[in-house]
Amino acid sequence: MRFHNRREAGRALAAELLERQQAGELPDPLVFGLPRGGLPVAREVAECLGAPLEALVARKIGAPGQPELAIGAIAGDAPPLWDHEALRWLGATAEELAPLADKERLELRRREALYREDRPVRELAGRTAVVVDDGLATGYTARAAVRSLREHHPARVVVAVPVGSQEAVQLLSQEADQVVCLEQPAAFGSVGRWYEDFEQLTDDEVLELLRGD
Repeated sequence: MRFHNRREAGRALAAELLERQQAGELPDPLVFGLPRGGLPVAREVAECLGAPLEALVARKIGAPGQPELAIGAIAGDAPPLWDHEALRWLGATAEELAPLADKERLELRRREALYREDRPVRELAGRTAVVVDDGLATGYTARAAVRSLREHHPARVVVAVPVGSQEAVQLLSQEADQVVCLEQPAAFGSVGRWYEDFEQLTDDEVLELLRGD
């Protein structure tokens, strides 16, 4: 199944999560959208669940000279999450590639400051953290996001996406308390393949979504 756009996917995901909320599975939820693409999906989910929406910035770490090849990810204050199989393939160590993680950390901090707009950080302890993205390819950024949230002692962490690869969903199931994924195509490819409209969002569009504009 292909979604028309992220908003449509968000409404479909929200309907599934609402049923779970009504069954008592998502008490006191706080929704975290992964910028930028996860925010339109997360906005629909937050509005449907009657929950606050936060941006949780997670950054892919790309291979040297091949930035599109993910070899790890970072989020929050947690240490980098490395794909050790990719590191072996590159013949490199995490220590050697630390400057790449540091570079992504700088961009992560820039976006965190921009998206927060001086709003106070909401207390997560004892609440249900619902981590929303537009899809899961490798799942590394979502895994890094989950690990960073664990440091704030939520009661549960739920990852929710409209579409994801079977491998990524399996990996996330080892990190999160629950993974909700509407579609798991056998031949996944990329996240964008499952959307008719997959335009990249700007920072201004992310801010509008966070403000509820």
